[in-house]
Amino acid sequence: MATNAPLFTAVSSSARQILLLLRCISFAKKAHVSISSNGMRFSTEDGSIMEAFIFLDKALFTSYKYNVPDQDSEEASSSLPPFEVNLMSLLETLNIFSISDPSTSKRPGEYDSFAAHRLNRHAGINAFSNQALGVTGICTFSYDGEGSPLSIHMSEAGVTTTCDLTTYEADSAEEIPFNRDGIIMRTVMRSSFFLDAIAELSSMSPTNLTVTASPTSRTGTNLSFSASGALGSATVDFTTEADSETPVLETFQCNDKTSASFKFGLIKAAQRAMSSATKVSLRLDDEGVLSMQYLVEVDVPGADNGVAFVDFRVVPLVEGEDENGDTASDASS
Repeated sequence: MATNAPLFTAVSSSARQILLLLRCISFAKKAHVSISSNGMRFSTEDGSIMEAFIFLDKALFTSYKYNVPDQDSEEASSSLPPFEVNLMSLLETLNIFSISDPSTSKRPGEYDSFAAHRLNRHAGINAFSNQALGVTGICTFSYDGEGSPLSIHMSEAGVTTTCDLTTYEADSAEEIPFNRDGIIMRTVMRSSFFLDAIAELSSMSPTNLTVTASPTSRTGTNLSFSASGALGSATVDFTTEADSETPVLETFQCNDKTSASFKFGLIKAAQRAMSSATKVSLRLDDEGVLSMQYLVEVDVPGADNGVAFVDFRVVPLVEGEDENGDTASDASS
């Protein structure tokens, strides 16, 4: 039952900033939302083969109130259960004051953002900087508890809008397991380099992407991304050796040569995170699961700078599996 004071209230001085962060994981129609005393967590998934999540730390908000029931209350153990909202409706709500921004009309699957990213990068503009954000607007989230809508109140230049988004009971789907104790490859690079590599490979209209890592090789390559499609094949190589003081691979760890393949469309789904992030950490565990963690610079009230992380986990293709997810034996039967 709702009370006079919402169980949760958070105020952001930049609705545009939250919009751009959530657009990084907008490959799914619904988002799983978890609210805690430390912040808000939004996650999306594509079946059981890819998931992405963003944690908005309470420090990213100008005001963050989490009214937890008394510890001796019977509701204490069941307060603020996770729920789901329609992500497309949430994005449209946050986009109300950004209709004039041409970039918001682009569909998530389009690669026009690659060209825009290159221009902004060379101009020194970060997607989350004040220069890129323009008019920010005030955004307030509030939630009264299980069964209540997620209310969003927005105010900008004297115009206010309030939207109540219906919440749904969250599915009990488990996260894709990632073995942090069994990492066989780890590297950190500028996200723009990874974005350029994926953009280059996308011109082949590929179905799969193969990631190959090696501690040493005759060609001097430590990390390579290769793809093939109807228009041909291509490979982009990276190495830890560089003439400049800033190597492409800022860190790289790999004890033995390893390789894993993924559906290209799943990697492509992270393009908004690639274009918005400053750096990306790529990791492979011993089961071939790929972890992509993007570091995004954001404006934090009362601080010089802050960061938010956008995480993706992608399940590898099984040997012999085609682009439709069928094995060779299944296809022939």
